Amino acid sequence: MPEEPSNSGMRATRQSRVNSQIQREVTQLILDRKLRPGSPLPTETELMEDLGVSRNSVREALKALQALDIVEIRHGYGTYVGQASLTPLVDGLTFRTLAMSGDDEHALGEILQVREVLEEGLIRRVVHCVTTEDLAALGDIVARMERGEDAGSPFPDLDREFHERLYQTLGNALVPQLLGAFWHVFHRVARARGWDDDPEPSLTVRRHRDILDALREGSTEGAQRAMADHFRGIETRAAQETRGVG
Repeated sequence: MPEEPSNSGMRATRQSRVNSQIQREVTQLILDRKLRPGSPLPTETELMEDLGVSRNSVREALKALQALDIVEIRHGYGTYVGQASLTPLVDGLTFRTLAMSGDDEHALGEILQVREVLEEGLIRRVVHCVTTEDLAALGDIVARMERGEDAGSPFPDLDREFHERLYQTLGNALVPQLLGAFWHVFHRVARARGWDDDPEPSLTVRRHRDILDALREGSTEGAQRAMADHFRGIETRAAQETRGVG
């Protein structure tokens, strides 16, 4: 016969449900009152009275929401609406990837695949709204990549800057946050695994220039192809690193 749950286990389950309910109610309160990031939340005492729960339950719920960056607890000052950043997503994906011991290639491949699908779809929109100013800014970044290559200096930050600037023209604040999250995960895992710097910086520069050239030509097909080639290179390098190939 299946073993019946202990009293302590049942209490823990009930408490977990209560905490989840309080989290939902606090989140709904923020939405209903249209509070913006940085706005103060009601005090613990006010939340206790409004929600009809204990101080400990309020504190546990707020701690959980703080981990999600929905609220920010400033000790000695109070609790405020958080930035709702994607930091929890980055941390979770990084842990998930590192935890898949012995299968780094598959874990990183999943991350790259999602990012590739996003960027190949987004680049279609960029082609139709990129401006002369955008092209000049992207050209400057590629030129700095070339100078870094000539000087033998790694340029991962310029790589990220290129992609951020590429999609800035879309005016969608979520796009750089989401792509930045995947970028952070990939590079945090790379550092944790002790991977070397880009073994072929000249190829990396060329692939970014190919993307830029396609945009200058207004070629949607060319831009998508150049972006796909760029990701093929990243995936090949990731596979080599995870297999210990130089």
